Amino acid sequence: MSRHFPLLLLLLALPLWLAASYGVRFALMEDGQWVGACVEQATRWECQVRAGLGYLIHFRVIAGVALALALVGFVAPGKVGKVLAGLALFFAIPALVLYSASLAVFALVLAGLRLVRAPRAV
Repeated sequence: MSRHFPLLLLLLALPLWLAASYGVRFALMEDGQWVGACVEQATRWECQVRAGLGYLIHFRVIAGVALALALVGFVAPGKVGKVLAGLALFFAIPALVLYSASLAVFALVLAGLRLVRAPRAV
């Protein structure tokens, strides 16, 4: 296996995750059909998911998790820091797309800086 395989995998997965996040935003959160359907039948599982995601957005849980992972990943040494930074990216992208850009942008920058940082010389 090539040493660039994890980077290639990340570069393939991030655009797919971005597209999925936009799909959730425009198909579930902003689509007008769900407003009417959820008023009539609030117990539908789609409405429950929409309401739960709304709470996560309102209380900035997704962005907070992304920022916490990015901060810990930034100071963690070695491979653990890179893994935490990668997880922070996967939380920061939906947070950016789903209306929590104020915190998520810092998480995205910190995680990106950690991923491109050169290893420390011993």
